[in-house]
Amino acid sequence: MSTEKYTVSGEELLSKIKKLIHEGNIRRVRVIQGGRVIIEIPLTVGASAAALGIMMAPVLAAIGALAALITECTLEVEKVDKE
Repeated sequence: MSTEKYTVSGEELLSKIKKLIHEGNIRRVRVIQGGRVIIEIPLTVGASAAALGIMMAPVLAAIGALAALITECTLEVEKVDKE
């Protein structure tokens, strides 16, 4: 498992998370601001895109609201290494 970090603005937050989820090898996403974890999103590895879309709708709505309040944050992404 590997971890990557991205610094994004509030405007980019939701689109970046959607893009990462679409990649499909994500295990967990954390939104960090000022050294504190604001939100942590565990993802089911191997879930279909349709299932993830349905399960993630309320979480993505909350992230959209959060993005309006954040100027800049860090996304910490745990990826499952492909064998």
